[in-house]
Amino acid sequence: MILRLLAGGVITSLLTIVSVAQKPKPKPAKPPAKSIIFAVLNDGGTLEPIGYVNKGRLEQPVDGSDELSIITAFNKTYYKAGAVYKLVFGSANGGTVTIKSSDVNAECSRNMATVVTNATKTPLKGLVMGLATNAVIKNTNSVRRRPTPAERTEIEVIVKNEFVAQKLAPKTLHYHNLTALDLDNDGKPEFVGSYWIEIDNLTRGLLFFIATQNKSGKYAFGFKDYQSVDQSKVMSGDIKNVDEGVYHELLLDAFDYNGDGVSEVFTYTQSFEGAGFTAYAKVGGAWKNVFEGSNYHCAY
Repeated sequence: MILRLLAGGVITSLLTIVSVAQKPKPKPAKPPAKSIIFAVLNDGGTLEPIGYVNKGRLEQPVDGSDELSIITAFNKTYYKAGAVYKLVFGSANGGTVTIKSSDVNAECSRNMATVVTNATKTPLKGLVMGLATNAVIKNTNSVRRRPTPAERTEIEVIVKNEFVAQKLAPKTLHYHNLTALDLDNDGKPEFVGSYWIEIDNLTRGLLFFIATQNKSGKYAFGFKDYQSVDQSKVMSGDIKNVDEGVYHELLLDAFDYNGDGVSEVFTYTQSFEGAGFTAYAKVGGAWKNVFEGSNYHCAY
């Protein structure tokens, strides 16, 4: 009887050892998705990657020209149907952006997603665009509005003076946007604008700027970029495409991604084969270009 008990105990122990040995090893946990910032375009219907946020700096994400395996991995991580991102509007949380679908085999949008945007304040439409992110949004003071008539008049004086400084004689000022934002939460608005003039029938002068108040309370350019575009340099061969917004640097929104208390300005530049994205940060008291990224769509 004792021998039988001992034998039974040995068999039980052996079965336990085999059972433990045959247990599948736990799969390694997937690394968490990186913090990322997207552009919300096309009336709030499309999401396009701008950059990863890594230790207060922006890094280029997947590009539409990357290998299919890279884009596929990106889409599986960031474009799962039903995934929800925070809409950034006026530097603060302005709603949600929910993923509907993505298609790595789409001809001109392999690393983009179709989305549903639920804006709590202003609907996204036309050139009123926004940002989306999975990063923490610390700013709770949302400011994004049109300028008052007096503000527009003051800004357009310095805009006209800049065109004159470029040795031009602007008869009519055209603009795609002029937006008031409070980038440093001091109660004094900064203005981000995209203006243009007709130099002649085939040439346009384009001006992008960030305007800030100086110590005397007057507005001046904290950053400006002027460029001249003539029809021979337009890929379509038609200067009217420039009048409609192609090649213009346009405001997306502002977001304090590096946590320094001052929101960075994000812009979008449409071209014929893709999109360009730029971020501006206040560095040493001056506004500077701190990031330039691009996303290839398809050949024109």
